[in-house]
Amino acid sequence: MSSRRLIRVLVIDDSAFSRRTITRMLETSPLVEVVDVARDGEEALRKTLELKPDLVTLDLEMPRMDGFTFLRLVMAKLPTPVMVISGRAGEEDTFKALDLGAVDFIGKPTRRATPALQTIQEELIRKVHAIRDLRIDKVKERIVAAPRVLERREPALVPDPSRVVVIGSSTGGPAALMQTFGAWTEAPACAFLVAQHMPEGFTRGFAERLDRLTPFEVAEARGGEDLRPGRVLIAPGGHHLELESRGGRVVTRVVPSQAGDKYTPSVDRLFSSAAKHIGSDLLAVVLTGMGDDGRMGAGEVRESGGKVIAESEETAVIFGMPQQAIRAGHVDEVLPLNEVPAAIQAGMRRNPAKRSVRGGAT
Repeated sequence: MSSRRLIRVLVIDDSAFSRRTITRMLETSPLVEVVDVARDGEEALRKTLELKPDLVTLDLEMPRMDGFTFLRLVMAKLPTPVMVISGRAGEEDTFKALDLGAVDFIGKPTRRATPALQTIQEELIRKVHAIRDLRIDKVKERIVAAPRVLERREPALVPDPSRVVVIGSSTGGPAALMQTFGAWTEAPACAFLVAQHMPEGFTRGFAERLDRLTPFEVAEARGGEDLRPGRVLIAPGGHHLELESRGGRVVTRVVPSQAGDKYTPSVDRLFSSAAKHIGSDLLAVVLTGMGDDGRMGAGEVRESGGKVIAESEETAVIFGMPQQAIRAGHVDEVLPLNEVPAAIQAGMRRNPAKRSVRGGAT
């Protein structure tokens, strides 16, 4: 998409109030043009095919044709970036929409059409601006891509359980994480911590979904958990996930976000905290996402003796986060998404000379 022209947006919502409010919010940006609105799925599909917008904002609950049918048809006929604007109570529907090709979502403050909808304006504008860097061909590829299933490890390759993997992702991340964790036939003997940019109210459902569909034990972090082999802890929306030393043990710590935090949950804070406490037994992975979250933290992982992997431009839906870490010189390997699980498994084979698990001050 050319950076010299406006981002053309089609707004779809069955509520007239929501259509007007979303349109007004979008039009506060000089970089955005709302080309039209639609009130049901059939009208939305017709206008999408006619207008060929750069982005569609989608309400999943619509008359005549629901959002899921709309997504299936659009991704088959004219792959187009779609951002779901959904009520928090519909989290399972939101993840289903991401599976069907939606590139991102924003949680409505309430399911009803109220003035509180305006509170999402800043997040909405930021995510719409990021669409300039989105590669819809990669979204289409991920819909049909089957995870590369790893063979079961031989007993001699069982890694040291002290190894910890931290993963950061944003736009396109839920699908990338599902593909990554779904590539194992059995959970490897290391602990995983994940910071995925996601609003409060959705991360628990996302963790439960990963728990059901992959061989890992997955949960939303609550704080105070040990780093257990084969378990994945997801940073809760609206909070940051860190590590701390407690009674000689390294455990999780959940910290509420503050006004002014650029990214929540923060990949930088997770990586930096893990680097302090895990040292050379740490492997950090930067997946698809907009912005530069993870760049600073990746540097601290390297300084502590750990290793950093970044998803390549070849597969990233948005190359922003991996690219920033790569440009800063903080990355050891740059790999397409389908090669990341095997690299994680290989990286878990600890070099005894580098071992440095720390339990220092927080």
